[in-house]
Amino acid sequence: MTQPLKESCRALIQATFAASNNGTIHFGQVIGQLFSVGVEAYQVDYRAGRATYYLPSGETVDLDFAKPEQGIADTFSTDALRAAIRGAQQGTVMYPEFKLLSQQAGCIGYTVWIAGRHVSYFGRRGEVHIERFPD
Repeated sequence: MTQPLKESCRALIQATFAASNNGTIHFGQVIGQLFSVGVEAYQVDYRAGRATYYLPSGETVDLDFAKPEQGIADTFSTDALRAAIRGAQQGTVMYPEFKLLSQQAGCIGYTVWIAGRHVSYFGRRGEVHIERFPD
């Protein structure tokens, strides 16, 4: 029998989610904080307005956010998505802007594989762009 998720772990996931959505921490800090409490992956679904965090125990934490007001572009643009990713990696694009730019690039959501050190970005017709974590 697995032990229930510790409240301190849940609180750190929620605080990291809030700070990222407010644009006060960058992607590297998000990964570091989530890794510190054992999160192995998380999935963001722009269309549902939900982020789900996965722990090795099988437990999940679901958090809601506002769905995009402007909608998500119909066409998946890998070039536009890569430009948004580069800006986030360089610290010039924080998460609120990244969400907007990636949605304009036709990204409907993504999965961050912390343990696998990459992100899979998805388009509405099954397109996938995989971006490895920088070294």
